[in-house]
Amino acid sequence: MRIHVATDHAGFELKNELAEHLRSSGHEVIDHGAHEYDALDDYPAFCIAAGEGVVADEGSLGIVIGGSGNGEQIAANKVNGVRAALVWNHDTAVLARQHNNANVISVGARQHTTEELIELIEAFIAEPFSGDERHQRRIDQIQAYDDSRS
Repeated sequence: MRIHVATDHAGFELKNELAEHLRSSGHEVIDHGAHEYDALDDYPAFCIAAGEGVVADEGSLGIVIGGSGNGEQIAANKVNGVRAALVWNHDTAVLARQHNNANVISVGARQHTTEELIELIEAFIAEPFSGDERHQRRIDQIQAYDDSRS
C-alpha cells in the first residue's frame, strides 16, 4: 500500500523511523516533509500536501504527525476528500477506519512512545471500512457539504 506521510519538527524523528518501519513491512512511503529538522517550521503545508497526495492516489492512506496531532488533523481535513482522524488509542484507530472510512490518521508524537504509535498506525492500516449503509450515508453527507463549497 502507498502511504503518504507528513510532519513538522515535533514528529520529524518519528516520521523517519515510521517510514523505515512501513517500508520494511512492504509499504511504499511518500514523504511530504519535513525533509530536515527545523524547530521553527510550520505543519500546514506538509499536512495539506499529504492530504492532496492521498486524494489523488486512490486506495492510499496518509499519516500526519505533530506534537499533539490536533493541528495536523485540522490542516489535512482542509483538503476536499480527506477524512483525517485524530487517533490516541486502539479503539479510535479501528473505529476511524471501520465507521468513518478515514483515509488519514493523525497522531501526536509527544503523546505516545514510538512503539505505541506504530501499533496505532498498524491497527489503522489493517482495519477495513465496514461498508455499513448508515456509515456510508454519513460520509456522503459530509462529502456533499465539502463539494457544495468548492
